[in-house]
This record gives sequence, structure tokens and C-alpha cells, in this order.
Amino acid sequence: MKHFPKMDFLNFDLSKLDLATFGTPDTEDARAARAARVTEAMGRFQRRQAAAFARWVEARGTQADPEGTPGTTLDMEAPGTPGGAWTAPDPAAAAERAAPEAVDLSAVMRTLRDGLAKGGLAVGGLAVGGLPAGRGVSVPVPPGARFEERVFTGTAGSRRYKVYVPSGHTGQRLPVIVMLHGCTQNPDDFAAGTRMNALAEEQTFLVAYPEQSQSANMQRCWNWYAAGDQARDGGEPALIAGIARAVVAEFSADPDRVYAAGLSAGGAAAAILAATHPDLFAAVGVHSGLACGSARDVATAFAAMKGQGGATGRNPQPVPTIVFHGDGDRTVHPANGDQVIAQAMAVSDLAETVSGGTSPGGVAYTRTLRSDATGRALLEQWVLHGVGHAWSGGSPDGSYTEPRGPDASREMVRFFLAHARTSAVRTR
Repeated sequence: MKHFPKMDFLNFDLSKLDLATFGTPDTEDARAARAARVTEAMGRFQRRQAAAFARWVEARGTQADPEGTPGTTLDMEAPGTPGGAWTAPDPAAAAERAAPEAVDLSAVMRTLRDGLAKGGLAVGGLAVGGLPAGRGVSVPVPPGARFEERVFTGTAGSRRYKVYVPSGHTGQRLPVIVMLHGCTQNPDDFAAGTRMNALAEEQTFLVAYPEQSQSANMQRCWNWYAAGDQARDGGEPALIAGIARAVVAEFSADPDRVYAAGLSAGGAAAAILAATHPDLFAAVGVHSGLACGSARDVATAFAAMKGQGGATGRNPQPVPTIVFHGDGDRTVHPANGDQVIAQAMAVSDLAETVSGGTSPGGVAYTRTLRSDATGRALLEQWVLHGVGHAWSGGSPDGSYTEPRGPDASREMVRFFLAHARTSAVRTR
């Protein structure tokens, strides 16, 4: 049987891979069928990967990441011109198929097991096909402001992070927003794409950007699916919480107004922080992510990304949550946005208000608010119609943004600043 050379496991289409077949008898017909599906998907997305990244590099006038060839999420095409939007692929092009070619499926599974054992496999787009790397992205810093790098070290390890200090900071107790990037992104890329620094300058708050290390995950994804990184004590939640506390301490920020938001794997990490650190985060934002506990290992992560995650239950302490998710997302199924909201709904008797609209860029959306007896919205969910796996309303200066959509960054800031921790959750 022919072996596929240098197989890129991270870029085949999980929607075409029936994981249940791994438990069936290993007959010749079964092996041939599995090999055909894997090869078909791999060929298609490898071609899309190369073409999309080439267009993105050309449009931005930057060079590829020298550390490796970045992937692409499964459902978005790079802009062909400066200022263009990431878009869903042409259906005709998406239907194109590679010629069948035999592969050794046992080698596929060995690659998976070996990569997971080394902490090197990125799972989801998120893991499956990361986002183009953010090397060479220039983040403007206005006079009087700072965008500086720090290193946090704690019992769970260490991580680099960047912190944006607006020019209006004069020692007052400012809010802090922790921004968690997606796979293969970095703080500069994520800051450019979300424009969160510009909002911080406008409204005067601090922004921290933790950076996932390549030693922890080869594609720099937050390990949202690993059981050890979904617990309060130890793992990545402790590291991110430690960074948030370090920023509060260094800049005398307001400890009752600390928030977290993220995209994709970063969105899943933000949901984990709501579950593990309700005493620290006053609200969280989850863009194209998954609920805490929807996966416990790499196999269940695949199912969760397809909208078949395990039961997560409700968080024991409520943390106000805002969710953005495109209903055209084929990397992380939009059902995961519903699951994040369900997990955050610690109070069941909330009043629900549903409205719709269209962004100035032409993206239709449905917005659902769930409010308490005082009228304060505790849960807010935006379903972006026709949008794939990308940050809504972001800048094309960063990777995987949909500039035409509603401004997710501005809406998250509005939602965050309406919430502060209460005395009931300060002592945990």
C-alpha cells in the first residue's frame, strides 16, 4: 500500500471522515473506502491551503512564517486584494475533488497518537487547519500609549503576553480585557484583526494578549480539548488567570472588571475560564468556540467540532456571556454556540428577546438577549447568517476576519462594561 508523503493531518475535512468506521472490521473494502475519503479531502484542502495563503501574503505584502507553512481554516478563502474580506469558498471550487490515491490509514492514526502524546497536534481550526501566522503584522500605537511584551511565570508554567496601555491611563482603576487568539495567530495578528486596541484607546481600558507557545501546541492553539486544561488548578486556565491578575496588579486595574474573549480555540478557552474562574472574570465573549467539557481528548474534539459534543451541563456560578457564531461555519459547527449559551445559563427563568438586522456591510444576523428580572442582559447571542469561521467586523490587517459583519469587538466591549463581579463570587 502506498504511503502518502508528509501527510498534513491537520488539513483534511473532518466532515468527510466517519470516525465510527475506526471501530469496524479492518477489511480491504473498508480500508479502501477510508483511504479514498481521506485522500479526497486532503487533496482538496491542500490546494486551497496553498492558494489561499498565497493570496493573503500577496495582498498584505508580507512573507510567510519561516517556522512553517501555515494552514487555513476549512471554510474561508483569503482576500485577493488589500482590504478585502475573508469569504466562503465558491461552491463550484469547493466541489472539486482530488484523484483517489491509496494511503496507509494506520499511519494516519499513528501520526495522530504521536502528535497528541507530544502535545503537538492542533485540534480544530482551532486545530484542524490553523489560521495563517501573524508574522510581520504592524500594530499602530498612538502617542502616549504602549503595547509591550511581558512574561508570566506560575506553578503551571510560563507564557508570554502583550499588554496595551491606552494613552488615557493615568493610574486610574481601568477594566481589563484578556484576548485569546486562535490557532497559529499571535498577539499582534489578533490585535490587528480585532481592532481591540483602538477600542481601548477610545474607551480607556487595558487589553492583555496571552500568547500560546509552540512548545505547548505546535500550531499555537489553546488546548481546549485536553482534560488537564479544563480545570481550575493547573494547566492553561491557571496560566491565563495568572496573566490577568498580573495585569491588574501591575497597572492597579479594577479587579471587579476583568473580562476574557477569544476566537476559535481562544473562544473555547474563554468558555473554560467562565467555568473555572467565575471569581475573576466578570463576563466572557466566545467567538466561534466551544463549551467547556464538550471534548476531553482529541477523538471527542473531532465530534464536538462537528456539533456532536458531549453533555456539558451548566456552570455552577453564572458568568455573563456573549457569543458570536456564523451559521455558515464549517470548521466549528454553529450548534456549539448554542451549547456555550446553554452552559452559561445558570438561571433558567430569564426573559428572552429576539431581534434581527443587517450590518452596514450587508451581513444579516439574529440577536437573542436573555435578561434577568431587572432587565439586565446576562446572555447575548449573535448568529451571523452566511458567515464562516472568522471574527465578525474585524480588520483585514489580521487573519480570519469578516469585515462586513457586525462589529463583534465593539459589541463585546459594550456587553462587558455593563457587568462587574458581585460580592457573591469574589471569595471563591
